[in-house]
Amino acid sequence: MSQITTQDGTRLYLKDWGAGRPVVLVHGWPLSADSFDDLSMGLVDAGFRAISYDRRGFGRSDQPASGYDYDTLADDLNAVMTQTGVTDVALLGFSMGGGEVARYLSRHGGKQVRQAVLISSMLPYMQGVSNITDAADMTGFESLTHGIRADRANYWDGFFKDFFGLDMLTHPVSREVVEWARAMSMQAGLLPTLACARTFTMTDFRPDMASFKVPTLIIHGTADKIVPIETSSRKTARSIAHAQLIEYEAAPHGIFASHKDRLLCDVLEFLRDPGTPSN
Repeated sequence: MSQITTQDGTRLYLKDWGAGRPVVLVHGWPLSADSFDDLSMGLVDAGFRAISYDRRGFGRSDQPASGYDYDTLADDLNAVMTQTGVTDVALLGFSMGGGEVARYLSRHGGKQVRQAVLISSMLPYMQGVSNITDAADMTGFESLTHGIRADRANYWDGFFKDFFGLDMLTHPVSREVVEWARAMSMQAGLLPTLACARTFTMTDFRPDMASFKVPTLIIHGTADKIVPIETSSRKTARSIAHAQLIEYEAAPHGIFASHKDRLLCDVLEFLRDPGTPSN
């Protein structure tokens, strides 16, 4: 199966690798399922089934004009879960993908979910985070929108330097990785890119936090310039009873590339924990 169809007829591109207990991975903005290839291969090598998909509007999925709110995106995730027939699932969300995990747990009752993993997640609420948006006048969000509409390819160049923590002295990833991420982002439609940016900056997930009733692993870099840890994962960890927070000292947002070996080890250790019962 290389695609599934959502309840409104949108076709989502799907990667379904390996066998064993399934891990469903939800990618970040403005990327695609390709960003999980290293992690997915590691999961497969360890005996898990890795299922990743391109969010509507991104990668190789359809690009409808609507459906970029989190209720619809959670329904898309539910379609992936239902049509792949998975049970006893670990749900893993990176950055914006953490929102789909949270909304799926609250909107669909966490069906079939055994564990949750949040990586560089923007939960619980992005309003007031200065480098994305400002709660009073939205200046940061308007600047982001203007930059993307003016010259998207150029905007991504600077964005991904911050995303991966590149500066004059620090190079956690190669320049080629930055180019790869920019190429991934250019696959997305302009309308979905802007619509999702508004969605993740404006959606308040604090009411969804009570729906995390399964063991949850949270991983975040302390030098994240895209989603600062203090306003996101540290707050999220305090609001989830079964949460374990692992902080990567001086790590950037894109730890799926900059710290991929450590990330795989930490995720596998969590997934193999026999003390995590099925939901």
